[in-house]
Amino acid sequence: MTSPGPAIEWQTALGNAKLCLPPCHVIRDLLSTGVCVRCIFRLSGIHDRDCYISPINESELISVLEEQNEIKCNSTTSTNCCVCLGVLCPSCVVPEKPGADLREISSVNELALLISDMVKGKQYRIDEFSLEVSLPPVITANERALRLYLKQKYEKEQWFKDSFLHDHMSVKDTLKLVLNASLENYLAVQNVETLSSSFRIRLTYSHSETSQKLQSMLPNGHDSKKRERGSRENGSSKNCNVPDASAYRVLELIEDQNFCAQFQVPPGKVDKPCQLVVACYRTPTYIGGRYLKYSRNVSQSRWIIDDERMGETSVEEIIGENVHQICQGDGYKFHSAGREDIDVRMLGSGRPFLVEVSNSRIVPSSTEIEQISDKINHTDKKLVGVKNLKLVGAEAWDLMREGEAEKQKQYAALVWISRPLNVDDVCNLTSLKNMEISQKTPIRVLHRRSPLERSKVIHWMKIEKVEGTTQYFLLHLCTQAGTYIKEFVHGDLGRTHPSIGSILGCRAEILQLDVTDVKMDYFD
Repeated sequence: MTSPGPAIEWQTALGNAKLCLPPCHVIRDLLSTGVCVRCIFRLSGIHDRDCYISPINESELISVLEEQNEIKCNSTTSTNCCVCLGVLCPSCVVPEKPGADLREISSVNELALLISDMVKGKQYRIDEFSLEVSLPPVITANERALRLYLKQKYEKEQWFKDSFLHDHMSVKDTLKLVLNASLENYLAVQNVETLSSSFRIRLTYSHSETSQKLQSMLPNGHDSKKRERGSRENGSSKNCNVPDASAYRVLELIEDQNFCAQFQVPPGKVDKPCQLVVACYRTPTYIGGRYLKYSRNVSQSRWIIDDERMGETSVEEIIGENVHQICQGDGYKFHSAGREDIDVRMLGSGRPFLVEVSNSRIVPSSTEIEQISDKINHTDKKLVGVKNLKLVGAEAWDLMREGEAEKQKQYAALVWISRPLNVDDVCNLTSLKNMEISQKTPIRVLHRRSPLERSKVIHWMKIEKVEGTTQYFLLHLCTQAGTYIKEFVHGDLGRTHPSIGSILGCRAEILQLDVTDVKMDYFD
């Protein structure tokens, strides 16, 4: 017993959709104009995926609609769709490698397999994906030209008034409908309709011949000039692969009458398919937590002057390299809620930080994040440690920036003064609450910071005496974020006022400084 042929299968698939399609004489007109079967389906408002998944040809469609028992499968036209330019057939050419010959794609299965091989070849570990589609503006112009053609010719017919073009699908949505199921099958993961997935597959279509023609027809030619200039800057004067947003805006502003005068109605047939560039990437992956810096010879970020490294290493390198090794991205950036000088330790709760990994092949699991944390915390030298390491969302960046400017920070400073510290000094300092100070940009950073004057708040201070001396003491203090602590102690030649020195009426110097707490709940 033989299985039913493709025509019988299509009769079943089109059973419910037939009510949405225009009359046969209109479909024949559309086909002769150069409109593909899938564009006819989507313009008719057919959303059933079963009507799109198999390459039905023109003669099969007519046969099913006219309910013919014997289907004559005439060969399809050699031209590409005059509306979608072959995107939905699908018919396109793909450069497999820079400078290599173009590969012809002629089926959904072939395109899905090409994308799948690319994703697997780049060794992405994914559990879902989102599909992005970028189309040349000429497709929008073609669809409008076809709509105006049908309106001029069939406006008085009832089928046109009732539903045609009222609930149609866009080329982008139709391509996603056709392609997603095949991609899910090959990649063995689920598609996410919105761009909520961090892993994106981007299809960028271009059609130089018709796009150049469209640009030449745009009013005033200003968009054409912009695109030509942009192409020259990119080293190409023949083709621009990026859809021009200004072209879309101009098309929306043109009235129907002017559009018909400037553009071919209906759109003309095309012989060459679109060129397709396939790319896959992952949006930035963020690993956040708090770091502790135990050494006074480790900078926060990589610090090299005249090819000479300053310090033994950096917090950025120790944490960033370990994260990057697991994520296997194209690169990484280290961000933190403020910074400390190379000779300042970061103790206590630690300083909040983020490592932003670009295009990571792997989003680490909780087990892998634990491995990163253990590796950093158990090195022989123990220069840097991490706490609360976890995978976080992009919102952590905004929260950290907000906290950097607004939160409180606590410090412990070893201070020397030029006379013995007495009981009145201790009472005087500890009694000051929420004291406002004025700080000009410190002399030591004027070469890289703008000369500004800032108001900061010292919330409280506590004094811890050092046994065996009266001129050394530990100053514990809580301040507004962004306060220059060293300058608050010695006064910076009067540029910070009041200061510990001015309050005590003597010379004061800071010998060592530790950050002991950075208040930021999100990273706890």
